[in-house]
Amino acid sequence: MSSAKWTRDEMAARVARDIPEGACVNLGIGLPTLVANHLPGDREVVLHSENGVLGMGPAPAPGDEDYDLINAGKQPVTLLPGGCYFHHADSFAMMRGGHLDVCVLGAFQVSAGGDLANWHTGGADAIPAVGGAMDLAIGAKKTYVMMEHLTKNGQSKLVERCTYPLTGIGCVSRVYTDLAVIDLAPDGAKVIDCVEGLAFDELQRLTGIALVDAR
Repeated sequence: MSSAKWTRDEMAARVARDIPEGACVNLGIGLPTLVANHLPGDREVVLHSENGVLGMGPAPAPGDEDYDLINAGKQPVTLLPGGCYFHHADSFAMMRGGHLDVCVLGAFQVSAGGDLANWHTGGADAIPAVGGAMDLAIGAKKTYVMMEHLTKNGQSKLVERCTYPLTGIGCVSRVYTDLAVIDLAPDGAKVIDCVEGLAFDELQRLTGIALVDAR
């Protein structure tokens, strides 16, 4: 059994690699925010935040933070030349109007059919926090999920059917975990990349849905 995993920054770099030139992209709270730090400098990608920012850059250097300029997760951000900020309602109109090419969200569970559960575990002590995730998940042209492959208890976050409250139905097309990149298509869950040293059989053992090796 291999213990190899991608680090969070390696996961973020892998997501950044797949974001095309000219895309308008929303990065969700948590892990997805790291993607901004790995976008190639020679590729124009317009980053959107649902609190009303367009044209975000990477995280500011220590000491250069401006807490009047933050993303939806209350983290300080930078603004690239041509960037702007605007009313929250205009931001949600962009999301709901289909103007985002890609959104990258975290998740508690993703089903084989692309259903997304990322706002509430249903636990008695859990604090539900849907934010703009429902609008993003169905409003973006493509919804990617970036998450750890397993829960802290060793259970697969990729499941045949979500048991947590749903954020969106059939909205996720690609999942990036610390073990693999998996496309969710009508003809199966296709592994298109995998951490070096992890055998396909071992990846399948750790995953709660049937996989197809498409590398």
